[in-house]
Parts: sequence; structure tokens; C-alpha cells
Amino acid sequence: MKVVGLGGDEPVEGSGDVIVAIDGPAGSGKSTVARRVAERARLRYLDTGATYRALTLALLRRGIPVDDPEAVADAAKAVDLTLELAPGPAGAARVLLDGAEPGAALRSPEVNATVSTVSAVPAVRELLVGLQRSLVGVGGIVVEGRDIGTVVWPDADVKVFLTASEHERARRRGGDAEGGGETVEALARRDAIDSGRAASPTRAAADALVIDSTTRSIDQVVDQLLELIEAARASRPR
Repeated sequence: MKVVGLGGDEPVEGSGDVIVAIDGPAGSGKSTVARRVAERARLRYLDTGATYRALTLALLRRGIPVDDPEAVADAAKAVDLTLELAPGPAGAARVLLDGAEPGAALRSPEVNATVSTVSAVPAVRELLVGLQRSLVGVGGIVVEGRDIGTVVWPDADVKVFLTASEHERARRRGGDAEGGGETVEALARRDAIDSGRAASPTRAAADALVIDSTTRSIDQVVDQLLELIEAARASRPR
């Protein structure tokens, strides 16, 4: 597992800018919010969930029993997973599996049903958190996930925990082709696994701003985060 696009004598464009951590459960709107915030603030974007999905996809393709933590931990070490840094101060980091983008397979019902189980394995989180930190540390990035503000980068300049009611989250996922049409029951199961796991459970950092997006528009949430980013930029040493 590695990050490409780093290294060399030339500084990475946009490095040293703010790090924005957006955490929250599935269907809370964090992916849409994170992408729009990154675009408008001219920051890179990383969906850490895609790394767990890519690893889960690799294990499923290899026929690894995902309910066997030891088998998952052993197999994960051999997976060829790469994060590719976006050029310039904006753009999304790409997740490559065996050198290629997995595409829609990351959001398949099979991956949706098993990604939380794979993500709960401590050895998996150790591997992928290390990979994510290698990219986040460059700076100038919006990072979304479930443990960014608590584990991956607790010193983020802006930390937000985005949530919404269970029924609203299921409604959003049900109407989202990328979301795989998850039901209330499926989301509840994932929530229980993600929040109850021993390694990096999903929770708001003590100093994170909790935003309930149930009755708020995407634009309202994005505007609020942009204000936080500008305030964080203004307070950074020059």
C-alpha cells in the first residue's frame, strides 16, 4: 500500500493549507458536502471510505471469508492498494486497486453489506489509517470518513461531525445509485458495527462541530463549513 504523487525536490502544490475532517455515518451527506467544500475552497479531497471499500472488494474477489478476522488481516497485507495524489491544489485523490480504479464496483450491494465487517478488523484499520495519514499530512485537503477527527488526524484545522435522522439517511441512500439502495435496516446494522467496534468506532470528536443535516440543504451546510475554513486560514501563522 502506498501513496503516489509525493516525493521529489519540488514542493507539493497546495501543501501546508488547512486540513478539514468531516466525519459521520452513511447517508449523512458527508460525501456530497466534502466534495463541494473541497471544490469551492480549492482543496484536495479524500474519501477514506473508498479505501475500505476497495480492500473489501479485493477480499471478496479473492474469496476471503470476511467474517474471519485473522483471514482478513493476513490477506489485507497482500492487497495492492494505492492512493494517487491529485495534481494541483484541488481535485480528488484516486484509489487504485491492482493499479486500476475499481469504479462502480466499490458501491455494489456485496461491498455495502460487508465493508463494515472488514473495517472493524483492527489490523485493517492500522494498515489503512497509515496509508491515509501519508496523504493527509501533505495538507490542503478535505478528508471524509468515520474516524478522521478522532484517529486519522486529530489535529485537523476544521473538524465536523455530520449526521441526520436514520430515516432521512435511508431515504437518501435509497435514492442514490451510488449508495446501493440501502434500507433502514441495513443502515442500522452498519451503524451498530461502525459505532460498536473496538478499533476507531464512529463518534464525534470532543472538539468537533456536530451538524444535523436532516432539515438543512447541502448548500447551507457547505456555506457553514466554508466560513469555518476561512476562519481557520485566517488564524494560521503566516
